[in-house]
Order: sequence, then structure tokens, then C-alpha cells
Amino acid sequence: MSQTLYQVLGVEPTAPLADIKQAYKQLALRYHPDRHGGSRLYEDQFKAVAAAYQVLSDAGRRAHYDHQLRQARLRAEEARRAQQYRPQSQHVYGVPMPPAEPLRTRRPASSAERHYVRHPKQARFTRRDWLLVIGVLVGLLLFGLSTKWVMDRVAARSNYQDGLRAYTQHHWGAAHSYFSETLAFKPGHVGALRRRAEIEQLVYRNYPEASADYTSALQHTRNHRAAAQLYYRLGQCAAGQKRTRLALDQFSRAVVLDSSLSAAWLARGELRLFEQRLFVSAASDLSVGLRLQAGKQAPSAKWLTYRGLAYFKAGDYPSALADYQQVLLLRPRSGQIYFLLGRVAQKQGRRGAACELFRRGSQLGYFPATDAQRRGPCGR
Repeated sequence: MSQTLYQVLGVEPTAPLADIKQAYKQLALRYHPDRHGGSRLYEDQFKAVAAAYQVLSDAGRRAHYDHQLRQARLRAEEARRAQQYRPQSQHVYGVPMPPAEPLRTRRPASSAERHYVRHPKQARFTRRDWLLVIGVLVGLLLFGLSTKWVMDRVAARSNYQDGLRAYTQHHWGAAHSYFSETLAFKPGHVGALRRRAEIEQLVYRNYPEASADYTSALQHTRNHRAAAQLYYRLGQCAAGQKRTRLALDQFSRAVVLDSSLSAAWLARGELRLFEQRLFVSAASDLSVGLRLQAGKQAPSAKWLTYRGLAYFKAGDYPSALADYQQVLLLRPRSGQIYFLLGRVAQKQGRRGAACELFRRGSQLGYFPATDAQRRGPCGR
């Protein structure tokens, strides 16, 4: 009998839709032809899995298929019963059933053939024999477990290396599959958990799945710097889901574990600036992050702009002006920076300078600068 669609996906007929989706995702990754060099066998298996999922993921089609499946089972049961209770005289394929042959038995033996045979007494198992058997069984069990442990570690290492190669080549689907295979052999593999989470977060934008992998990796991490990186990633996932309080908590844990992690300081400052509107705290966090970045890379125009905006909103116009001027050196063709400099000049009462800055921003195609030039004091 051919497989049912449930057997193709490896789920029970009563499985909920979530289990069917999870099974389809795993089997699609396992049988995808790209992972097997375009093998026709895996292509057919991949198509069978896709066809089964197409039926079972639709409620109406699944109900119709379940009805057909029940009808087929009833017909098979009726055929089996008809075969079991068919009379002996019934014809099968046009040929009558042969009559049952009589039971033939040997005549009883004569008295001359009868004799007694003495059977020697079998020796029972001694304690030593039992201990020997138990020792052999325990040895075989330990050997099997140790062999499985070694083979799992070898398979996990091989799949992880293949996953890293696919990751560096931006083959995200293959890399995700290799990392999943690694975790099947070694569930606590921190590297595979973290890399798979990065694919879920940065490529697929699947923040719940990424958070689950980061959390699992955190449970197996004892190094403070590595744990800080994981908390930072968890904060990014929470921010991606608009869970501001949770994101701030994760970023705070990251900077407590590793105060030199500039990315966590900057991310927390960004949330405090745009989500909480705590401008003084935001400027403080952004300043720490920029100071930590200073020895590693060139100044970032993005974070300087954010800090300048925090200073501006806090009323510290000289500090905002200094940051915007640094950004202008990095991006001299940015109409936005001319607009922000014009806003600072406006707040400082430098009307002429503000008009000139708005005019330059407008020439560079920045619409808010054009609007400010028209509506502000320059348009009067």
C-alpha cells in the first residue's frame, strides 16, 4: 500500500497545522535538490513533500482527503473480511477451491519400539556465569554509547564546517540546513545556534526563532564577552518586534557584562532617543559608544547625527552644532545635515546663517530644507 500524505510528512493524522508546517519545513530543507547536486531522487522526494503539504495545509482539501482515506480503509477492511469468510466451495478467479486433504498421522509405535532414554542433567548458570553475561552486555552497551557519542561529534563538526563555508558564501538556505543538522547531533553547539540565529534575524527577519536560538546559546555560554554579544543580539530582536522595554533590558545586560561593547551602548542610546525620548540619557549612551568606536574605526556619520539630534532636543545647541559639523565633513553633499545645521542656527537666533543653510540643503534636494526655507523667517 502506498504512503499516505501524513506518512510522507511523518506526522500523525491528528497533527495540528503547526506540526505539519514544522515537518514540511524540515523535510523541504533536507530534500532540497540544491543540497544534493540536483539529484533526481531527492527532487522527487522534495516534490512529494511539497504536494503533501499543499493538501494538508488547506483545511478544506485536508478534510476531503481524510474522507477519501477513511472510505479507502473501509473498502480494504470489507475486502479482507470477504476473503477471510469465503466458503470453501467459492470459486477464485474462475477456479473452484480444492477440497481439504485428510489429516494423516503415524500409527502408534509397538512395544518393541518403546524405550526410555536417560537425559543428563543440565548444569544451571552459576553466579560467575551471570556476572560474565552481565559484564559482556554492559561492555557492549558502553561501547555502543561511546561509538555513538564519537560519531555524533564527528558529524556535528563536519556539518558545522560545511555550514560556515555556506555562510561565508551567503548561501543562507544551505547554511541554515547545515547548522540545523549540527544541532541534531549536538544540541548545545553554541556556534551553530548563534549562526543559525543570525540567519533567522538578519536574513529572514524571523525574530522569535532567532531569539530562541540566542537564548539556547546563552545557556551554554560562560564567557562574559560572548554572553554580552548574545544579549546584544537578543536586544536587536526585541527592538525588531517593537518590544522597547525588553530591548533596553537586554542592551543594559550586555553593557554590564562587557562595558567595551560599543554596539550595545549605541543601540540603547538610539532607543532612548527615538522611543523613550530621554534625550540626555540618549546623548550619554551615544557618547560612550562613539568614544569606544574611536580607537577601532572612523567616526560614524549616522551615530554622530543621532547624538547631535539628542543634544538638539535636550537644548545643548553648541554640542549639537559640533556633531553636525563633523558629519558635514564626512558627508559634504548631504542636504539633511545642512537642514539640521539650519535648525541649530535658527535656535541660536542666527537668522541669516539659518537661511543660507536651508538654501543649500534645498539645492541638494532635501525637501524639509525647502519647506523650512519657504515657511521660516527666510520666506518672509
